Amino acid sequence: MAAKASAGKFYEGLGGQEGGNNAVEKVKAFQAKLNQQLQVLLDKSTPKPLERWLLLAAIVLIYFIRTFLLRGFYIVTYALGIYNLNLLIGFISPQIDPETEGDGPQLPTKSDQEFKPFVRRLPEFKFWRAAMKSVLIGFTMTFFPMFDLPVFWPVLLLYWIMLFTVTMKKQIKHMIKHKYVPFSFGKKKYNTGAAKK
Repeated sequence: MAAKASAGKFYEGLGGQEGGNNAVEKVKAFQAKLNQQLQVLLDKSTPKPLERWLLLAAIVLIYFIRTFLLRGFYIVTYALGIYNLNLLIGFISPQIDPETEGDGPQLPTKSDQEFKPFVRRLPEFKFWRAAMKSVLIGFTMTFFPMFDLPVFWPVLLLYWIMLFTVTMKKQIKHMIKHKYVPFSFGKKKYNTGAAKK
């Protein structure tokens, strides 16, 4: 009986909740708390699109100033440009493409057809969040010299401008062909008589 008790004491601190897993538990608890605080900030910023986009513009400006002063990290900047161009295409594209999915709901093409609102493939908040995350990752990469690869930056810039132009031309043709506008600030808003009183 005494041998079992001493064996139990010997193995007591080697597994379970004590010993080595205690540090892992603390890290997981800290990470969960940090994720919860981040989610609270994101939830509070959801109804404030102007402030969110101004914050992103400020961080992008700081990123460009940093890369200009360092005179480097052109590959990182090019990758950011390509990734954010891809996000922009998802933002201005309809969720259901009329060319590939003929069975799904169609955008109205005549005035007597039922109005169906434009549903984006990538919602505005997810677009902002992905763009913010990419710029912050790119900004962090500028602190590590291993990401500063020697390249001739004018070629990358010209290639990105060409890619942007071709992609946007294709997207605008798609918008004209299927008669949709991905932005809502230019659409008519009607006032009812009850709202005036």
